[in-house]
Amino acid sequence: MSLSRREFMQLIAVAAASGLVAPVGASTVPRSQDFGRMYELPPYGNVNLLHFTDCHAQINPVYFREPSINIGVGVMKNRPPHLVGEPFLRHFRIPVHGRRAYAFTYLDFIESAQRYGKLGGFAHLSTLIQYLRAQRPHGSLLLDGGDTWQGSPMALWTQGQDMIDAQKLLGIDLMTGHWDFTYGAERMQEVIRTDFKPRNIEFIAQNVADNTWGDLVFKPYVLREVNHVKVAIIGQAFPYTPIANPAYFTPDWMFGIDEHHMQKMVNKVRAEGAHVVVLLSHNGMDVDLKMAGRVTGIDFILGGHTHDAVPAPVPVRNAGGTTFVMNSGSNGKFLGVLDLHVKGRKVVGHRFVLLPVFSDLIPADPTMSAHIRESRVPYEHKLGEQLATTGDLLYRRGNFNGTFDEVIMQAMCAVQDAPIAFSPGFRWGTNLLPGATITMEDLMNQTAITYPTATLNYYTGAEIKTILEDVADNLFNKDPYYQEGGDMVRTAGLRYTMDPGRTIGHRISDLRLADGSLVDARKRYKVAGWASVQKIPTGRPIWEVVADYLRHHRTVRIERPYTPFLKGVSGNRGYEPV
Repeated sequence: MSLSRREFMQLIAVAAASGLVAPVGASTVPRSQDFGRMYELPPYGNVNLLHFTDCHAQINPVYFREPSINIGVGVMKNRPPHLVGEPFLRHFRIPVHGRRAYAFTYLDFIESAQRYGKLGGFAHLSTLIQYLRAQRPHGSLLLDGGDTWQGSPMALWTQGQDMIDAQKLLGIDLMTGHWDFTYGAERMQEVIRTDFKPRNIEFIAQNVADNTWGDLVFKPYVLREVNHVKVAIIGQAFPYTPIANPAYFTPDWMFGIDEHHMQKMVNKVRAEGAHVVVLLSHNGMDVDLKMAGRVTGIDFILGGHTHDAVPAPVPVRNAGGTTFVMNSGSNGKFLGVLDLHVKGRKVVGHRFVLLPVFSDLIPADPTMSAHIRESRVPYEHKLGEQLATTGDLLYRRGNFNGTFDEVIMQAMCAVQDAPIAFSPGFRWGTNLLPGATITMEDLMNQTAITYPTATLNYYTGAEIKTILEDVADNLFNKDPYYQEGGDMVRTAGLRYTMDPGRTIGHRISDLRLADGSLVDARKRYKVAGWASVQKIPTGRPIWEVVADYLRHHRTVRIERPYTPFLKGVSGNRGYEPV
């Protein structure tokens, strides 16, 4: 199904008359004009690529606050994607107030969220994709950058099937992955065989091989013809999957960055006649930027993993010319639209626009809405259990603790009787506005993983410092190839100083307990945690621990999350403490 502009506007009118399009606070702009200003994108060129990534199984519209702390180090200091707040808006020439500022930054988040509402949702994304494709009858490809099957209780309970069925309805052509692998190798192969192959959907990854013979597990690339133009799409799955996630999910596969093999694939597709070479990447943007400077022959990198919403391409010069690097955000909030003008077997022009998906402006696709509604029916009772109410904004995303992280760690400390807690620095997890009811679905949108066991361990003070140093190096290593994505491990019961610009072993200092006393390197401390990648522990899943806490307290208030004392960040435009 596709929609013409006239049909689309008729659908908006019907939805508005039926009360299906939410009001926009004090805005007096008619909905059709709002839509036109945001989404009227005349065709350009002769090839179109649509890209979304890192939706983390958020099939319904969400609130998602972009970070106020996203520190860049080394050559990445004060460069995209390490810009936040007003520096971000100035760099990309976005007005300080309005819908785009709300979509791309944390500024005035609560007030803007109350005015403009939620973003994303596959039913709204589907309508937008249909509309854009109808405007581009010469054809387009829809690329999914991965992290699609994980991040919600529905996805966990169905092993990603609710999202896989939604992908098919959405009409994706190609996909790569990361968290998707945490359902296990057998499940991955089953989906490709039974769901993707009959629909001509390809899962591509040039950097995943079996560790016995070194044979590639997936197709490394595909060559598709769009409007008589040969377009090569090369896949790059997350290179550190068996390190960042448990290796036992994919015990026979090895992952890596593998620049040499990437160059070999680029040369191969060029030799096969590709006019355009695109890398569908789940490296993370800093890694993509480095790779773009070292591998020649790639025209565009459509990236993901680090959840960076970057409104304009970043050009990177290399020995063969220029590669343009783009990232399309997360949680279904954005759709990247890349229009290409290809002439004489090469790209002679391009236009990239990163569109925020405002669910109050875009009517829901009825077919996708029916799928979402029907797939949830067996689980509605569990999803809707009301656990507590929040008095403050609950969010996660940022280099250090978020308020939802604080709730999780308070629960671990209380229920597991531990003075210290660690919680992983995941970048997925949606937001709740002040006064909202916290449901089981909301809680599991922060915790729904396949290795969720809550743990108790005893670490020496020296071991605690080593853990913090290791994670900090993953986040702030000046060589992007040593960064694995994610943010700093969240801590409760600890206070410390950090200098992101230093090297491993020297970033963390003045490590203290909550009462102000110094952590003793030789003393052992009881530490609560969850999401261990080292073993398969037995015990309760983290959401049960936190649910017990919320049912008992009923109201949670977290006015400000903990941020360590930071050195060396003066003038860093990726740091705006709030």
